[in-house]
Amino acid sequence: SIMLILITTVGIMVLIYSDNYMSHDQGYLRFFAYMSFSNTSMLGLVTSSNLIQIYFFWELVGMCSYLLIGFWFTRPIAANACQKAFVTNRVGDFGLLLGILGFYWITGSLEFRDLFEIFNNVVDNNGVDCLFVTLCACLLFAGAVAKSAQFPLHVWLPDAMEGPTPISALIHAATMVAAGIFLVARLLPLFIVIPFITNLIAFIGIITLLLGA
Repeated sequence: SIMLILITTVGIMVLIYSDNYMSHDQGYLRFFAYMSFSNTSMLGLVTSSNLIQIYFFWELVGMCSYLLIGFWFTRPIAANACQKAFVTNRVGDFGLLLGILGFYWITGSLEFRDLFEIFNNVVDNNGVDCLFVTLCACLLFAGAVAKSAQFPLHVWLPDAMEGPTPISALIHAATMVAAGIFLVARLLPLFIVIPFITNLIAFIGIITLLLGA
């Protein structure tokens, strides 16, 4: 519910600001179509009840970022920036897909409620290889690393400023960067029973913090 409030509030404020900001741009209608599509995709992401829906809307959010960052695609810098963001995020998305398939193989379910319950039972009974579980968790986390521009998949974020200013605000405040944080929070019951992955999340966060500073 907090994410729904965040997305709708920031999204509406950005849309209101964009009305005047983009009023003289030839791509006015296209801009608002992309923005609305981006907000809808993010709302679909945070209301998903299973990993398949998460992945579907995850990809839509990534596609929206590509369209928005490259909105002024006639400018070579903007065209290169959107391609860089798209390719970098595909690395994380591929990891996310492999992680989803791995946990489906372990638990036989993609519904969050069943997934967490079955996984905890499997771990308690030592019914799965710890190394494989850790690998799958790392792959899931790779998706969040790319979307939230964490080290080492942070290289796309500075170039994302080539899009219109409202797009930069939306990407940083309510969509892509927040999507990675949401994914980690949503999968926390799964990550918290794997000590290595919680330490990895903290380590990546600290490295990104230092690089950002």
